Amino acid sequence: MSSRPSHHRKGTFQNNYLEFKPRSLAEVLRWRREAAAAGRPKPPTTPIPQVAPDLALIAAPRQPAMTWIGHSTVLAQLGGLNVLTDPVFSERASPLSFIGPRRHQPPALSLSQLPRIDLVMVSHNHYDHLDEASVEVLARQRGGPPCFAVPLGLGDWLRRRGIRSFVELDWWQSHMMQTSAGTVELMLVPAQHWSARGIGDRMKTLWGGFALLAPDCHLFFAGDTGYSRDFADIRRHLAGRQTAAQGGGFDIALLPIGAYEPRWFMTEQHVNVEEALKIHADLGAKRSLGIHWGTFELTDEPLDEPPRQLEAQRRALGLPDDEFFTLAIGQTQLLAPR
Repeated sequence: MSSRPSHHRKGTFQNNYLEFKPRSLAEVLRWRREAAAAGRPKPPTTPIPQVAPDLALIAAPRQPAMTWIGHSTVLAQLGGLNVLTDPVFSERASPLSFIGPRRHQPPALSLSQLPRIDLVMVSHNHYDHLDEASVEVLARQRGGPPCFAVPLGLGDWLRRRGIRSFVELDWWQSHMMQTSAGTVELMLVPAQHWSARGIGDRMKTLWGGFALLAPDCHLFFAGDTGYSRDFADIRRHLAGRQTAAQGGGFDIALLPIGAYEPRWFMTEQHVNVEEALKIHADLGAKRSLGIHWGTFELTDEPLDEPPRQLEAQRRALGLPDDEFFTLAIGQTQLLAPR
């Protein structure tokens, strides 16, 4: 009997609860035809909020801090670490500099303004989450490269670019880090998505989210995902590490709330706001930050729609405003330590 995990296939990977099948050319053309006929996506009705980053606070945070740089890129400062999620600082989310989704908002910080980064968490290899130019600059940062945490299969991508400072993880595998604050556990966890950077490598590298468990803050980063039972599984799997005596659950979850329309095309791979709220509940997160909106026009909803949807649906559920919130690009949110 094979001991190969069920999400491992012959040279490829799959989701736990949904066999992902690429959309056909006919479906892609239907989507684009319907969007063009309806004039979608509509332009934003309000500017995407952006503020000047507090560089002094970022240089020396007094407590766990989250700074939204844009899209899925967050500077998370916790456990004695400066951590970047899915760093994309380029003008386009594309393999080419002259075509592909273009930024509507500049990143809140340039790569040169960042503090020295200790850890980079890469959720998967799509171009709006893994940007070659950004990775190469980070690998050359002063003081030595960060540790790049990547799903299975992406180690070869880094090696081909001369990067050796990485840890490659399967779902549920952990990497332990010793910092000035104590021991930090990094774990790759399942997500419902897929991978490809070209036409010949679909599903050949893994995807996922991350749990980062530091003494002062437990962080969850979802990456890209559709809604599934994976999030209830994550809560059960980590229950022993997140006891009531330690404050329980995740202190902050970074959850995607954008790139969700049309649902017939996107539902298997991208959550909408309603589903992001379900993930928040499934994880038992104390607070969640909505990301993956306002930067790249990837789908049919207006760029500024997700936070409006979040506000309305949060109110309907009776949740406090600060339980699941958004930030302006460049804004820093401080968190109470555990």
